[in-house]
Amino acid sequence: QVHMAESGGGLVQAGESLRLSCAASGVIFDGYAMGWFRQAPGKEREFVATISGGGGRTDYSDAVQGRFTILRDNAKDMVYLLMNSLKPEDTAVYYCARRKYSSPSTRLVDYPYWGQGTQVTVSS
Repeated sequence: QVHMAESGGGLVQAGESLRLSCAASGVIFDGYAMGWFRQAPGKEREFVATISGGGGRTDYSDAVQGRFTILRDNAKDMVYLLMNSLKPEDTAVYYCARRKYSSPSTRLVDYPYWGQGTQVTVSS
């Protein structure tokens, strides 16, 4: 059974940093693209970052480009989201997701496996 678990969320002040982690179990991790998405209250879930199966290709939303970094450790079946210079508008539940292919994607529909999410709250 596929299980994805996010951790590392919390309450921080604007300008601070957080590192989110996503652990995968019950599913082959190495070689499959991973993504981070977020959903703010009253808004649709949106793309944040994606990384290819081998880790060589990444893509980011315009909102986080230059502030967030997605990384993966295939030996540990982990993917991370390093978030710097956080803003109040980054407040959301953050989800990790896995594709069935190695190529990264910005589209929610391309990810069949999802975690339960972790809350990130940034105060001004």
